[in-house]
Amino acid sequence: MHTVAVLALDQVVPFDLSTPIEVFARTRLPDGRPAYRVRVCGATPTVDAGAFTLQPPWGLDALRSADTIILPGCADATAPVPAEVLDALRDAAANGSRLASICTGAFVLAATGLLDGRRATTHWLATDLLAATHPGIEVDPDVLYVDNGQLLTSAGAAAGLDLCLHLIRRDHGSTVAADAARLSVMPLEREGGQSQFIVHDNPPTPRGSHLEPVLRWMADNTTRDLTLDDIATHADMSTRTLNRRFREHTGTTPLQWLLRTRIRQAQHLLETTDHSIDRITTQVGFTSPTAFRDRFKRIVGTTPHTYRANFRSRPPAVAAVDDE
Repeated sequence: MHTVAVLALDQVVPFDLSTPIEVFARTRLPDGRPAYRVRVCGATPTVDAGAFTLQPPWGLDALRSADTIILPGCADATAPVPAEVLDALRDAAANGSRLASICTGAFVLAATGLLDGRRATTHWLATDLLAATHPGIEVDPDVLYVDNGQLLTSAGAAAGLDLCLHLIRRDHGSTVAADAARLSVMPLEREGGQSQFIVHDNPPTPRGSHLEPVLRWMADNTTRDLTLDDIATHADMSTRTLNRRFREHTGTTPLQWLLRTRIRQAQHLLETTDHSIDRITTQVGFTSPTAFRDRFKRIVGTTPHTYRANFRSRPPAVAAVDDE
């Protein structure tokens, strides 16, 4: 039977810890037999999980016999990983074990050096930190999980569930995975990546900089078909100077800044209005619904229709009261 070891380190995130335990322990083969044996392992006899403590039944030695090792996130992603844990994980990988991280568990996996030169992800709030602390890793902030074969990483929280279902499908096929998904009340595959869940602030407007007036003007004129020359003329700069100033102050180009502003406005309209996609297309300055949908999916990671279905703000239900 396939053995899954879930590694619990101090300050383990309880949600990340419980997700693989529940999903794998409840998965059944078509004949009703359990598909996995689940073991919770720890580096110490007692593990601090924040709101509670736990006593893992197995130690690091159990990692050697595990087919899959799950690394849940920890509250402090920057906390040093004990050397004996890193050695045990490297040995397990050398022996053929599959290693998969959930959320900031990617930092534990990264500390082994096994992810160097590979693509990986983590919770969107921690992607910049992962890239900064481990520059040898290609960090993808937009996806729910990355499958490198023996090494897998997932984004935060519920993306750990997506990862577990993906592993089940790899091991036992879509039928068993779909059954596990139904037990978890989850789709087997979610459309889009984690970028749809990121809280996108409006593109930055550096206060006090020479660009502040033109940035505000652009935000107020997104419905116009603005060209680079139009923006440069309003800013009283050459296009070359304008591009350089934008790179310095916003990290992007004027037209890319404008596109992201339009998409942020479209997200707001999708969340708060019943306007059709075609109407929103023109409201935010796109001339083609197809171009709008393509750009929206490229930036947000999902379609406008799916985004609205997931994030539409609805008034709370009010019980009807009979007039007396």
